[in-house]
Amino acid sequence: MSVVIAIDAGTTGVRAFAVDSSGRPVARSYREFPQHFPQPGWVEHDPGEILDATLLVLAETVELVDEPVAAIGITDQRETVVAWNRRTGEVLHRALVWQDRRTADRCDELDAQGALPRVRELTGLVLDPYFSASKMEWLLRDGGVTADADLALGTIDSWLVWNLTGGEFVTDPSNASRTLLYDIRRGEWSEELCDLFSVPASALAEVRPSVGEFGRTTTGLPVPAGVPISGIAGDQQASLFGQACLEPGMAKNTYGTGSFVLLNVGTECPEPTEGLLTTVAWEVPASVLGGAGSDTVTHYALEGAIFSTGSAVQWLRDGLEIIEDAAECGPLAESVDDTAGVFVVPAFTGLGSPYWDPRARASIVGITRGATRAHVARAVIESMALQTRDVVDAMTAASDQPLRSLRVDGGASAMRLLLQLQADQLGVTIERSAIQETTALGAAYLAGLGAGVWADANDMAATWTSDVTVEPGGDAEAIEATYRQWGEAVRRSRGWARD
Repeated sequence: MSVVIAIDAGTTGVRAFAVDSSGRPVARSYREFPQHFPQPGWVEHDPGEILDATLLVLAETVELVDEPVAAIGITDQRETVVAWNRRTGEVLHRALVWQDRRTADRCDELDAQGALPRVRELTGLVLDPYFSASKMEWLLRDGGVTADADLALGTIDSWLVWNLTGGEFVTDPSNASRTLLYDIRRGEWSEELCDLFSVPASALAEVRPSVGEFGRTTTGLPVPAGVPISGIAGDQQASLFGQACLEPGMAKNTYGTGSFVLLNVGTECPEPTEGLLTTVAWEVPASVLGGAGSDTVTHYALEGAIFSTGSAVQWLRDGLEIIEDAAECGPLAESVDDTAGVFVVPAFTGLGSPYWDPRARASIVGITRGATRAHVARAVIESMALQTRDVVDAMTAASDQPLRSLRVDGGASAMRLLLQLQADQLGVTIERSAIQETTALGAAYLAGLGAGVWADANDMAATWTSDVTVEPGGDAEAIEATYRQWGEAVRRSRGWARD
């Protein structure tokens, strides 16, 4: 017997998650790390603190299992950028987090210059500070980082692999496709885009398939030296894999710090779709998906990125201080029958899909003297379902296919109220994964496949089960009225920030 350990380096903390050869979770550990906010709209992490948290949870997880570690998988928060010296390991600046909006003006400038159509064609993305390229440009132009031969500009997966292996500088296509520097059709870094953002291609990681060897652990770690790191994917793509959405037309939503709806669209890269992102879901050997031969297969996904959902609950706790613990939010919201007309638009760092408005700001509208903290809490939960509907409506319009069901996971999916609101707003069945850590599970599956622990993904897909299934209900007219009012609340939040 052996175990596969996934490292899930998220936005607010790091999780280590071990599964045995049957795919059953056997151990887990989690640690938060600090968030840094040097200016309004700026969000930074200390890469050293992320690494320390990673080594801590890895050590705790290893202590909980008796079997040897067959492989390690890594999944990460994607667009966040780390700059370090590949020779010395020195971190050159705090990491710029995907939520950071400091490069909004630069993205507007490039848009005004007419760069968007070409960027959309090559990357499937939009010109938004959410993605990595403008952050890299800022580090080189304003952040005091020098573009020398030793510079590494990488996402969190690359930073962790570099440290765990003693110097391998690699990434996978799912992470590379989130940088605005990767040609998703050709499967390589784009010289044209590197020139557009003044980012030297020599500072970028080698891109390898999502399943396969990225390196082996070095000495001095909580795991023995020589353990293969054999699976990497960005967090949302890993969740899509962990939710067993292996076939075109299957969709999932993860309610985390933000929410991310992904729809598997198969091996043909679709044309850019207004309000949505096109991204690489994964690149794997054909045998992983039950095929033959030594070629790799790339699956693409349509994605709707919602910036603030779980973070809005954190705001209720840490900002407004109307709850002491995030777990209180659901019961507090259920203590009232509705929001009493209150709407919360949690655009703390702008709006993502389908609006892509970095200048939107959070708002609370519809407040009367009768509104209480319970109504505000319920409005925050309702905003999660309403933002998801915004994205799903855009997806179904683009694909011309109705959504049949939605598989969900993430911390907020523990709230039955949210699942019911979501089912009502979408008019489809909501299925919650029996294993909530689908992001980590997907990374473990990818790594196990890469190390030969499992033969292919089809057997794993057959083991997927839900622990909660929620059917839509409610008054259709009232549901549509709520959605119309939500649209008005969003309109009032847009374009607020002027500086």
